[in-house]
Amino acid sequence: MNRFYMITNKDKDPELSVTKKIRDFLESRGRECVLSGDRSIPEGCDCVLVLGGDGTLLQAARELREKDVPLLGVNLGTLGYLAELDVHMAISGLSDLLSQGPAIIEERMMLKGTLYRQGKPIGSDIALNDILVGRSSGFKIVRFNVYVDEEFLSAYAADGMIVATPTGSTAYNLSAGGPIVEPTASLLVLTPVAPHGMLNRSIVFSDRSRIKLELASLPGRPEAEALVGFDSDSQFPLLPGDFIEIEKAERTTKILKLSRIGFLETLRHKMSAE
Repeated sequence: MNRFYMITNKDKDPELSVTKKIRDFLESRGRECVLSGDRSIPEGCDCVLVLGGDGTLLQAARELREKDVPLLGVNLGTLGYLAELDVHMAISGLSDLLSQGPAIIEERMMLKGTLYRQGKPIGSDIALNDILVGRSSGFKIVRFNVYVDEEFLSAYAADGMIVATPTGSTAYNLSAGGPIVEPTASLLVLTPVAPHGMLNRSIVFSDRSRIKLELASLPGRPEAEALVGFDSDSQFPLLPGDFIEIEKAERTTKILKLSRIGFLETLRHKMSAE
């Protein structure tokens, strides 16, 4: 790998001291390294270094989804699932990357969500972790009609509904009681958030499934009832009668792997830390 692009969460590296240290190291080894604040990602980039936490890497994955370049996360905060390197091991890890043969690259599935109003599409976005439909404010529960492949599943009354990827299974899905899924799998996990009713378990669907979450229309409540969030980032309001269709995206995120620490070991460390 010869060309690197660096994206830094400046809240976690405000003086860019870590960023510049890594850039200087790469340049001392004859590699090209461009900082995101200097110019856009160059053509022929081999690897995007993402300095921050899981949130920074999720944002990078969404913003660079058309580039088809592997991401390598450098964790500047607490233990995350997506970052491959701890900040204290960044230089040694990159040294190994430069001296070894081809790196292992994991492909992670993403979700595409398309919003509809009066039967017409009004917007769409993509997510690596999850798509969440939740109440916009206050304490009112949200009422959903849920369909899978055009077949009615059930009506839900809940604080929200999550559709997660395997990568996102250890995020909000896990907090809501959903299952943990090996991250390179390809499937969709539907998890209700604080549901009011008997159907309160997650359901796992094939990656060929299309899940439709419709905001139920109720008399006298025409105001926006819910928000759709993509990886807890971009948000769209939903009116009663609106719906979102969620399916496997054509694009994937490529995660570059360096260490021998696998998913299960990371999971053990995370669980023991909590």
